[in-house]
Amino acid sequence: VDEMTALPILARYFQEKRLQNPVVVSPDLGSTKRARNFAEELNAPLAIIEKRRLGNDDRTEVLNLIGSVDDAQVILIDDEIDTAGSITQAAELCIARGAREVYAACTHAVLSGPAVERLALSPIKEIVVTDTIPLPPHKRLDKITVLSVAPLLGESIQRIHTGASVSLAYRSAGRLPLR
Repeated sequence: VDEMTALPILARYFQEKRLQNPVVVSPDLGSTKRARNFAEELNAPLAIIEKRRLGNDDRTEVLNLIGSVDDAQVILIDDEIDTAGSITQAAELCIARGAREVYAACTHAVLSGPAVERLALSPIKEIVVTDTIPLPPHKRLDKITVLSVAPLLGESIQRIHTGASVSLAYRSAGRLPLR
């Protein structure tokens, strides 16, 4: 079984931006492996936000930032942005700890409930997502950039059909078109 991931597409986008002092930040301990892999793709340092759940609901409290983001162009990386509570809290913490700019990136832009308003009001400069979930017009903020996973999925289907390695498609995803 091959894992299908959009991380190479997201990484290539940020490589092409040529950020001067990027630091990849995991918005929680559960996303650390993904963030570490992303940081390695960008040859950037990693920082991690430690938080805890409050009670039995989805509310969280940020406890600590492990690593330095001082004067950095932070890239928050997660699998999805749903209500945007965690990602906007993480962005605010990074700014408070001295980050110059904050970007966010995720594979799935669910954007439910208050997400669009939270993102619009947040200090996040740009939110980079893929088209795994179609974004209706009322959720398309000017600071949201949508990258297509179609070339990667097409390459994967072709490889499955011919019996070739699907994982090689992901290693070469940085050479596929972004849009």
